Amino acid sequence: MTPRHDSDSPRIAIIGAGFSGIGMAMRLQAAGINSFEIFEASSEVGGTWFHNSYPGAACDIASHLYSFSFRRKHDWTKTYAGHEEILEYLKTCMREQDLYAKTRLNTAIEKAAYDDDTRSWTLTTAAGEHLEYDVVIFGCGQLNEPQRPSIPGLDEFQGEVFHSARWNHDYDLAGKRVAVIGNGASSAQFVPEIAKSVASLAVFQRTPSWIVPRRDYSYSETQKRRFRKIPGVESLHRLGIFWFNESGFFAFRPGQKWWGLIQGSDKAKEWADVALRHLERQVADPELRAKLTPHYGIGCKRVLLSNDWYPTLQRDNTELVTDRITKITADTIETEAGATGPLDAIILGTGFDSTKFMSSVKITGSAGVDLASAWADGPQAHLGITVAGFPNLFMLYGPNTNLGHGTIIFMIECQIRYIRTCIKHMRKARLKTLAVDPRAQSDFNRQLQDDLSKSVWASGCASWYVTADGKVQNNWSGFMLGYWKRTLRPDFDDFVAS
Repeated sequence: MTPRHDSDSPRIAIIGAGFSGIGMAMRLQAAGINSFEIFEASSEVGGTWFHNSYPGAACDIASHLYSFSFRRKHDWTKTYAGHEEILEYLKTCMREQDLYAKTRLNTAIEKAAYDDDTRSWTLTTAAGEHLEYDVVIFGCGQLNEPQRPSIPGLDEFQGEVFHSARWNHDYDLAGKRVAVIGNGASSAQFVPEIAKSVASLAVFQRTPSWIVPRRDYSYSETQKRRFRKIPGVESLHRLGIFWFNESGFFAFRPGQKWWGLIQGSDKAKEWADVALRHLERQVADPELRAKLTPHYGIGCKRVLLSNDWYPTLQRDNTELVTDRITKITADTIETEAGATGPLDAIILGTGFDSTKFMSSVKITGSAGVDLASAWADGPQAHLGITVAGFPNLFMLYGPNTNLGHGTIIFMIECQIRYIRTCIKHMRKARLKTLAVDPRAQSDFNRQLQDDLSKSVWASGCASWYVTADGKVQNNWSGFMLGYWKRTLRPDFDDFVAS
């Protein structure tokens, strides 16, 4: 049922109940805007933290920063929270604000169509319902569509096959002969866990990752008590984590000097030295170490945090395979150098199709323009939030709002504040539509791509940050504070309103 509409508040649909959707709903409530409804395709909230339940799943941003600034959690158990604790945090936010009552679980949105005459959006659910809203906010994120590799024979494999983001908890890996394809962030967490119980484990690596130590530790009860009771202690702790992460961006602009003091290439070398020392300390075998040494600039791909990846690859039951896979048979994986098998299971640690934003929904905007057509040359938006030709449609964690150095929660909060201000402006001015000017979007993206062309992400290595033709489509081009400044107050001269 569409939320009841009053003269002041637009009817708002929030699609997705992960960090983005939940945070958006909480901040709308705080502003006295309650005319919203949340749609979630899954059976529970949490987004990526609901789906990614693989063994060892945890955050690689420190817990106190990987949480809402407006809803602090004082009793995180350790520096880097695990999947279950983060998911429970999100559920707690939902319960505290009574948001489950405003959420429709198991409700996938298949279509969203804008009507120029009524100046409203019609959402079509998978069950065939048609629901009308004034404003639609997508909180689907960038990492929600698991990527299945195109390997000849994969569909003919007779054993168990599943993606790490859709872990099969009903399949017992103990004593099994297992292969893992991929060595990214998820694999770095689940491989050390499953290696403890499988009979054999073959890890197929295409390109080695830069890995730095994971400084993880448990918070004591005394620390938790200080965070809870002493004003400012947790804020200072959170601020320290923020600045540590923010400083990492210096490494991503090789050759650039900031304020005449910090040289980007020097910071990159500093980080690379940390990673290489970590590798040298943990891997004594020169042949294995050579296979694990990256030959591209640090930060070009996602930098991983792990203390047990290298030791795991040196276990008696584990081998690293770096030869290119040619095909998969009923029970083996064949490479240019030979075959690995027989195998009982293959786990795909192959990441996500990160370049298809909101691809699960067919979206048509003003004049019936299809979003997929508008984005034929790649997704782009103004500040990663609004798209020309699609009035009253907003995105959270949209194109070019990802980070290589900081917390996406900070970026999402910037977007939430921006969108909430737009909605409040619509209420105050009694606007029916707010649409970003195509020129504003074009000017923003021209400057953005110029800045990104000077970054390490444009240096030529293949990563999920970059499209096949080399366009940096996912990442923000600067510091987190730079994005905060750009989104602090919407410039309504950038919009066409009516």
